[in-house]
Amino acid sequence: MSKLSRRNFVEQAAVGLAALAAISGKTAEAQLVYQRRDWNVKEFDELLRVPARAKQTYDVTAINDGMFLNNIKNSLNGLHFGFGIPTAQIRILAGLHGPANLLNYDDYVWQKYRIGEWLKETDPDTGKPAVRNPYYPSKAAKNGSRDPNDQNSIYQDASVQGLQARGVKFLSCHTALEEQARGLRRQWKLAQTPEEIAKDMLAHVHSGVLVVASMVASMVLLQSEGHYTYLRV
Repeated sequence: MSKLSRRNFVEQAAVGLAALAAISGKTAEAQLVYQRRDWNVKEFDELLRVPARAKQTYDVTAINDGMFLNNIKNSLNGLHFGFGIPTAQIRILAGLHGPANLLNYDDYVWQKYRIGEWLKETDPDTGKPAVRNPYYPSKAAKNGSRDPNDQNSIYQDASVQGLQARGVKFLSCHTALEEQARGLRRQWKLAQTPEEIAKDMLAHVHSGVLVVASMVASMVLLQSEGHYTYLRV
């Protein structure tokens, strides 16, 4: 048997690893598709099994000045005050993908990746492209009224943070995030790889948000197995 030089051994090992990567279908560039082991399937399964009387899921792609947040607020108020359903028996999910997916991410992401400029979202306080997530912070006055008819009460707060405080669960789409990482890389000619951008953004998802493998796939199970009513806005 002929002996291999160290150089030949390293070269052959590199070829073997490249072939293995090709067979497995993985590249160093990105993880476009989440496998079951890659995300919190257990938390999603718990959402499917929630024993609530009123279960509703919002399918949201367009930001549209955050009007869907107002719709969710109205659902909560109508179910609780109008129909007298206890809050513990109401479960509302906000499934964000497309441009709306970026509402799940904090000010670091909005500033670093110039989200406001990219999506043409204006900060209402400055009138300029948003360098913070203007849809996240609560709009209810601290220690304000709990009268649902008071515009400053928690019941009229149509912000992500305010709705989270009332039990709304926000979902972020991993597939959309990967696509957006590529879009941002092209838009701003970033040096990072798409996966580096995606991982950086994932490190700044808002607390309480569940990142799902695919939003469109999640909607199938939420309706068929979780028995959530479906609303596209």
